Amino acid sequence: MSEEPKPRRRQARGERRIAQLLQAAANVFCANGYTATSTNAIAREASVSPGTLYQYFPNKEAIAVELGDRLLAQMREYHGQAFTPANLALPLPPLLDAVLDPLIDFNCQNPVFLALMHGSEIPGRIAEEHDALHASLLARVGDLIGHYLPGSDAAQQSRIADMVFAIVKAGLALILAAPEGAERDAVVAETKTVLLRYLDPIIGEALTTIPSP
Repeated sequence: MSEEPKPRRRQARGERRIAQLLQAAANVFCANGYTATSTNAIAREASVSPGTLYQYFPNKEAIAVELGDRLLAQMREYHGQAFTPANLALPLPPLLDAVLDPLIDFNCQNPVFLALMHGSEIPGRIAEEHDALHASLLARVGDLIGHYLPGSDAAQQSRIADMVFAIVKAGLALILAAPEGAERDAVVAETKTVLLRYLDPIIGEALTTIPSP
């Protein structure tokens, strides 16, 4: 009889244990921040011994890097859903919905993302990959501005993109701090209103006159 199912079962158990440890780490990072978190705290949150944790991760940094890699991969997928040619052909209000809703949904499902990516003393690899993703998204927003404002220069496009990101970052912090339900929905709506009122005088009219990408 084949012995192959046993390794597969062991692998599945290992994957479940890793997922358990990463979720525990996410909870503790959210509560305490990266710097103040210890491997012992993560083990307690996961209801395992420190020795069990060390079977899978040698230290806190390795846990953070694995968690960060998974979060960044998911974030790239969410942004792939947002910046599509079909979405960029929409009028400004539904365009904001199409671009922001996946981003807001991701952050609400993964509050550790902001806590980890914007915390102090996070591992360099996470910071580098996050900075690269941030720069890529800024460039995409800048390109979008340039599409609707073909006469604008790169400096103007960059300023507008920076302002959009500042508004979104501030809005996300308020959204995550709001209780789930009606209050959070209201903060989401307010964030979109701020962006609409900022962007509409800049590109609102252009959205109705320039062909989609």
